[in-house]
Amino acid sequence: MTRETVKSSFDFPAVWINEGKVRVLVPKLEAFVEKPGDYAPSKAPVFYNPVMEMNRDFAVIALQVYQKEAGRGLHVCEPLAGCGVRGIRFAVEVEGVERVILNDINPKAFELIKFNVKENRLEDKVIIQNVDANFLLSSYAAPKKRFDYIDIDPFGSPAPYIDSSVRALKSGGLLALTSTDLAPLCGVHPKACIRKYGAKPLRTEYCHELAVRILLGSLAKTAAKHDVGIKPVFSYYANHYVRIYARMFHGARKADKSLKEIGYVYHCFKCFHRETAKGLFNLEKKNCPKCGEKMSVAGPLWIGKLVDKEYCEKLVEELSKRRELKNGKRMRKILNLIIEEVDCPPTYFDVEEISDKFGCSTPSPRKVVAKLRREGFSASLTHFKSTGIRTDAPSERIIEIVKELG
Repeated sequence: MTRETVKSSFDFPAVWINEGKVRVLVPKLEAFVEKPGDYAPSKAPVFYNPVMEMNRDFAVIALQVYQKEAGRGLHVCEPLAGCGVRGIRFAVEVEGVERVILNDINPKAFELIKFNVKENRLEDKVIIQNVDANFLLSSYAAPKKRFDYIDIDPFGSPAPYIDSSVRALKSGGLLALTSTDLAPLCGVHPKACIRKYGAKPLRTEYCHELAVRILLGSLAKTAAKHDVGIKPVFSYYANHYVRIYARMFHGARKADKSLKEIGYVYHCFKCFHRETAKGLFNLEKKNCPKCGEKMSVAGPLWIGKLVDKEYCEKLVEELSKRRELKNGKRMRKILNLIIEEVDCPPTYFDVEEISDKFGCSTPSPRKVVAKLRREGFSASLTHFKSTGIRTDAPSERIIEIVKELG
């Protein structure tokens, strides 16, 4: 990404940036930092976050894979578009995108999007609106007006937009949700998580995985109200956010099938034992079967698979064609880890956490995985944490191996 300060017709400092295959004008973020600790994107008159470039890169290839699977022209919507860079990239970089609707309730954002669309000569493909995001989505809820793809990337929680997004998607459509409010999802502010997502979080070593599962669980429950089922095809954690991509399928039976993937995660903070229980109404108090300690619980949340392996393999293939993506190497590493861990059970163990608790040196996670595999267990590293391992081995054996190798 290159930056070039310019004089513009806008009443705020702006710079040109190159991202992917497009060139757009964005707020000059450093001009809005008044004191140390200020979060520049939220201070700027139009929201733009350079840290989310990889998020947008993944969105481009995810949409392209979906378009190839659909085999038709797509109608796409970004209701919270900011400066418009994501949607403009969809219009330029994704073959088969016929129409993109970009919206932001901020009048300055609306004008900046309009400027960037014109600069990229996309007036015939991109429609720009300046209304409330939920109002926009609700106005496309009629069967023949719905979108193939909706991308919700808010500053904070996507919860306020899930219901209207579900109603505005075609059957088989793809919904992408970003959540940057990890403090509630990871158990720092549990009451906020209960309010926004209808689930109890847990501050564990695998809290970022729980965050993804809580978000997917919330989506599945909301979709079920409209007789819509979900199928997660790609989910990940990076930087300060979690991101999910899910196909949405109409039908009461599809919704019922999704709800069967909702359940709870039980965790013992004394001995690291954990287990899952499927069923929305299957919550019960449990003592740890290993040490007798009272177990803590998270949920209701998504217990099923977080990704579709075939879809992720197609993402790898698509990524290999995108030489212009500067985050390509990191994206490939994330995808390879996700494909490796897809068939392992929910939750992961942190060898560093175990080492700290039992006062031993931290062994290489790869060595722990190798030893578990030699003993016949399924085991893999995880993209969620560099010191994490995902395995079906019992917690006591994992602890023994960490001690042995540490």
